[in-house]
Amino acid sequence: MTVAVLLFLGLGLLAAEGRRSRCNLNRTQEYCVCYNLSEETIGSIIQCLPATVVEFQGGDVEKYIAFPIEDLDSSAIETLGSLIVQKIIIGNVLVPEILLARVLRFFSYTHVKELAFESCIFQGTGDWSDMVGQTLPILSLSFHNVTSAPLTGHEQAFSSLSTWLETLQELAVTASRVTSLPCAMGKVFRALRSLSLAQNSLSDGSLSPAFCQGAFPQLQELNLHHNNLSSYHNVCEGVELLSKLWHLDLSHNELMADPASSCQWPASLRHFNLSNTGLDEVPTPLPPNLEVLDMSHNHLRAIDISLSSLKKLFLNQNLLQAVPSIRNYPKLDTLHLDNNSISELPRGEVKLLGRLQDVAVAHNPFSCSCSGAGGLQALAAAGHLGQGWPGDYRCHSPEQYQGWPVAQVPVSVLRCDPAAVVAPLCVVLALLGVAGA
Repeated sequence: MTVAVLLFLGLGLLAAEGRRSRCNLNRTQEYCVCYNLSEETIGSIIQCLPATVVEFQGGDVEKYIAFPIEDLDSSAIETLGSLIVQKIIIGNVLVPEILLARVLRFFSYTHVKELAFESCIFQGTGDWSDMVGQTLPILSLSFHNVTSAPLTGHEQAFSSLSTWLETLQELAVTASRVTSLPCAMGKVFRALRSLSLAQNSLSDGSLSPAFCQGAFPQLQELNLHHNNLSSYHNVCEGVELLSKLWHLDLSHNELMADPASSCQWPASLRHFNLSNTGLDEVPTPLPPNLEVLDMSHNHLRAIDISLSSLKKLFLNQNLLQAVPSIRNYPKLDTLHLDNNSISELPRGEVKLLGRLQDVAVAHNPFSCSCSGAGGLQALAAAGHLGQGWPGDYRCHSPEQYQGWPVAQVPVSVLRCDPAAVVAPLCVVLALLGVAGA
């Protein structure tokens, strides 16, 4: 039983000779990290028994590739079932797939919900036949900075693991040089809600095959940031069959807006991240039912869009010279315009901005005229300016207020609107003159 439990907990993370082995449990007894665990020091794993997250770092399992693994007896099954660990992280090891295939079925006796591999190398080809019809409690699976054979060559493994993969809800394969996904792979993940393929080498042409008809039918969240995507239109065509897509992250891709694009985004899309995509104009069409739109950190000079469902709009770090009119966003409650080239808030827009919950306009070159400073002070007084006020709001002009905090600029009625004082005074004097006569 000891060997079986070791293989389950550490996937055989047996250290190279002479390395120090230890397991450390944090103060809250929730997280336990084991370094270079060896068979001789397996007793240190006992420290991890109270933990819900166990991390294994380092080791050499290749020499155990031929180690026989037999079915567990009832006492071993009972031991595994009593563990409270919910997540296992495995890092910096070379994992022979043949050994992984033998060990993976031990998870069916546990309560582990999450399994993560970080900076691992998967070597060889595993025999996954023992997993046919096997269910596992794991609902979240992630691979970060891993090296393996191309996914296109693993169709048989997907088929053998289908009973489990059909129930998987979260999958992440990040920073792993992925260039494509086979259509057959997507069709296996029948229940997947969240998919992250960030920091890979996906191109426009790889999306349509990956998200083919019948692939990822329940997918709601898709993260594609930091890839090699370039065409807004081609990306739209690549994901248009994802009928339940709710959140799409395309940030950190150099996108070109196609002026004549006729592609229709999934009507279900609510959150759209286009930040850091090099855009110098708003691409069209936008998903019609968006609630959150992030186009920060681009080169936009003007915004002229109409989205009746939009609630949050992020336009910070652009080249905007004026506040975009929010009349076309009746449901908007958040507007971020930090780090643009906005000098003043028009009086009419100040009244509209006053109905929002969160307005951010910090680090803009404000003209601290009466209307410029007064509008910001009015928004702050009403509690609408969020983080950054007052320290990050400073005057750029006129000269006498340059560098001043906007909050300290005097905006009294006498200074800013003398006519409002002089006219009533003249009326009073006239009335007094009449009365004296």
